[in-house]
Amino acid sequence: MDPRVWHRHYDRGVPPSLAYEDLTVHGLLERSAARHPDRDALVFLNARLTYRRLQEQVDRLATAFTRMGLAPGDRVAIHLPNLPQTVIAYYATLACGARAVMTNPLYVPREIEHQWNDAGCRIAVTADFLWQRTVAEVREHVPVEHVIIASIPEYLRFPLKQLAPLKLRKQDPPAIAPMPRGEGLHAFRALVDGTPPEPPRPEVDPGDTAVLQYTGGTTGVSKAAMLSHRNLVCNVEQCCAWMTSLEDGREVFLAALPYFHIFGMTIALNQPVAMGATVLLAPNPRDTGALLAGIEKHRVSVFPAVPKMLAALVARPDVSSRDLTSVKAVFSGSAPLPEDTRRRFEEATGARIFEGFGMTEASPATHANPVYGVRKPGTVGLPFPDTDARIVAIDDHDVPLPPGQEGELVIRGPQVMQGYWNRPDETADMLREGWLHTGDLAVMDDEGYFKIVGRKKDMILASGYNVFPDEIDHVLTDHPAVAEACTIGVPDSQRGESVKSFVVLEPGASATAEELEAYCRENLAAYKVPRAFEFRDDLPRSAMMKLLRRELRDEEIAAAAGGPPGA
Repeated sequence: MDPRVWHRHYDRGVPPSLAYEDLTVHGLLERSAARHPDRDALVFLNARLTYRRLQEQVDRLATAFTRMGLAPGDRVAIHLPNLPQTVIAYYATLACGARAVMTNPLYVPREIEHQWNDAGCRIAVTADFLWQRTVAEVREHVPVEHVIIASIPEYLRFPLKQLAPLKLRKQDPPAIAPMPRGEGLHAFRALVDGTPPEPPRPEVDPGDTAVLQYTGGTTGVSKAAMLSHRNLVCNVEQCCAWMTSLEDGREVFLAALPYFHIFGMTIALNQPVAMGATVLLAPNPRDTGALLAGIEKHRVSVFPAVPKMLAALVARPDVSSRDLTSVKAVFSGSAPLPEDTRRRFEEATGARIFEGFGMTEASPATHANPVYGVRKPGTVGLPFPDTDARIVAIDDHDVPLPPGQEGELVIRGPQVMQGYWNRPDETADMLREGWLHTGDLAVMDDEGYFKIVGRKKDMILASGYNVFPDEIDHVLTDHPAVAEACTIGVPDSQRGESVKSFVVLEPGASATAEELEAYCRENLAAYKVPRAFEFRDDLPRSAMMKLLRRELRDEEIAAAAGGPPGA
């Protein structure tokens, strides 16, 4: 069998291999600024920055960074939602040859302290309300010498610039705060406007590390994948090649995915900037009304999304009254896409939703269903151009498995990381002879489509049988009363582990544990059927809406030990 059988099922026009440009990530912006200087690069409420102005703002901040002593290889923490300042800080950091450390604005002080100390950040870019909420508390415990503080209204135009502070103060918690004063503290807009655009332009090699991208921490302490300029640029070019209908200088991307996550950084920032597209910034993806209005008003054509976001949009009663027909392509990732959500969103927009797969360590995209060809529901599709993928035995990585057999997914390609920051042992465990060992359990069919069946670390060993939680979750969410499910293994003196499912019911629906157990027995082998069910109002999730099984396992372990979680 052809080991790259998936090439036969690519959309027309998608090549099996690409000639990659020898560019840096900030070189993508410089190229688009030269080609499309007067096209809107960023739209945020009533603020618009053309590519010419965005490049100028980046040059000014890069100059300021250099005057603060930032040198190639230094680290800059960018701790912001999706705002114009986030984009400016990101490209300015890379233009200096420094490394961006994208930090989740929802992090508590302990998480910020871990990340900034681990990375050794010298400069941090944050927001006034985030300074007040968390950053001020950790300032004395991290190596950050300069903090640049942005404010949401500072790039807005009249009258929103004057009105926005009133609304932001009324939010819970407030999204604006007084600008602090002190040594090493700088107001973002004043700093940029007061600095000439005279960056030093250091020599940056595409092989240099561009980003220290921290993993979501769903399996333990967060660690940083070192992603080079080449890793990120290659992944952008792979994504551009996959979406054959997109035109340079003519698209509008909706940036509702957060830029601190690698999916948002690549698909909703680097890719549109590489294409000279307009980026509609959406810092609050939970405001579904604003997302729909933005799609309609700005004629969004490309929408990178997660299934939870799409489900929330199609659930709105006003979705049918909106003109969403501008949307051409939706790249859905991070979690399985329910078929009902796919159908309803495509009916509302006429767009094509294609599911894919990726991970922080691969910049992130490695697989996707064809945009226009055969999409196989429940699969993550085919490996990207120049990306090799195979299934290997769980207990022997040197044994490749044939189609139809479940094992661990391993990946090789130009988008795969350089390694983990300051963690050589974990790098050696994850990268072996060029292959990235994902920890994901998967199966490939005879046409080269891959299906993720679970995580190796999540696999439950019940009475000697391997049980995959994702399979049980899928069965449970097919029940008409179940909105969400998350299954874990809990210690069992008789079986080793026992299967327990946490369930969120649909609004107004009812179901008992006995009913769900009977339903599972109709659809699962007996050893896979959950022995316990717990009904909840919601389930713990990451910022990218991924279910956090670890938190539920920690709760169970703590409860069994008679103490609070984390004790």
